[in-house]
Amino acid sequence: MQLEFTPDQDELRDSVRAVLANEVPATFVRSIVEQGVGTDELWLTFCGLDWPALTIAEEHGGVGLGFVELAVVVEELGKVMAPGAFLATVTQFLPMVRECGSATQQHELLGRVAAGSATGTIAVAEASGSWDPADVTCTARADADGDGWTLSGTKRYVNDGASADEIAVVVRLEGTTGDDGIAVFVVPQSAVRSEAITALDGSRQHATVVLDGVHVGSERALGTPGALAAAARRAVEEATAALALEMVGTCQTIFDITLDYAKNRIQFDVPIGSFQAIKHKFADMFVALERARATAYFAAATIAEDDPRRALAVAMAKAAAGDCQKLMAKEGIQIHGGIGFTWEHDMHLYVKRVKSGEAVFGTAATQRQRVADLIGL
Repeated sequence: MQLEFTPDQDELRDSVRAVLANEVPATFVRSIVEQGVGTDELWLTFCGLDWPALTIAEEHGGVGLGFVELAVVVEELGKVMAPGAFLATVTQFLPMVRECGSATQQHELLGRVAAGSATGTIAVAEASGSWDPADVTCTARADADGDGWTLSGTKRYVNDGASADEIAVVVRLEGTTGDDGIAVFVVPQSAVRSEAITALDGSRQHATVVLDGVHVGSERALGTPGALAAAARRAVEEATAALALEMVGTCQTIFDITLDYAKNRIQFDVPIGSFQAIKHKFADMFVALERARATAYFAAATIAEDDPRRALAVAMAKAAAGDCQKLMAKEGIQIHGGIGFTWEHDMHLYVKRVKSGEAVFGTAATQRQRVADLIGL
């Protein structure tokens, strides 16, 4: 397994970082939080650079790179808290289509994303908060004539759920339980009732998606309805690993901002960063950050190489990212002192982003339980 970045991957990181420095300054993120500024132009910029097409196969109009290259991009996006459709479309919708869709469906749906003509997301979790496909209760009922399906139920915490063009909805066939009967339907935004929720992180939109007897044609059913539990779970693993990587990027910025403050904030005629107690805090933060980054990139490598350890690696990565954000959020604000609590300082924006990320696709505690289950404890 390759555990060091190649020169091409390093060059990709440098180019992404340079673009984001110009396109996504902190003032832009703040304008979204405070004024509701749109992100359509940013998405068009990303499309012009072929970032949404990064992991799409060349035969579908994409660039044909792997998950590690996507990981490099996502970490950089996390550092600047990039808003918009990228995370939901590229790290959630695309894996679900790749894992569950037929060759024809992949060509059509992935091709649209590669061309920049469509955005997407996934809808898995419901009132229970579980992201395991086996726990879904929303149902799909086949029409008597066999020409379509009727979907019923409510999905929650859908990233970009009120604006994505297409929503890959995980449901189950009526009368089934557990892994049996799992199906995935790609539903257009116009067919559902999406209600944006007031979230902790104002720079990222989440929504409740209501499937109030939604009717879709048979061509909207990915793959073979009823036999997609394992495929959907693999797609969620990719989405989880990507979110862990984004959290690592945001935690890195919290660390950098806090370290810069400690070097410049003077008390008793010396920088507060010279105090032994502050040094200990930064040492702990650095260890947590590097642990989270290492586990996240290992998870990315297992996905890229389809390593059998991928499920375990992803759970460990999300747990490590959750632990990291907890420490970074606490110490980042505490070291800043009074200024860290103010609206005018950007620290709260980064803290809210990582706190929101912790809750999606399973908290650190949930992921540790999954680790225990996977290793037989």
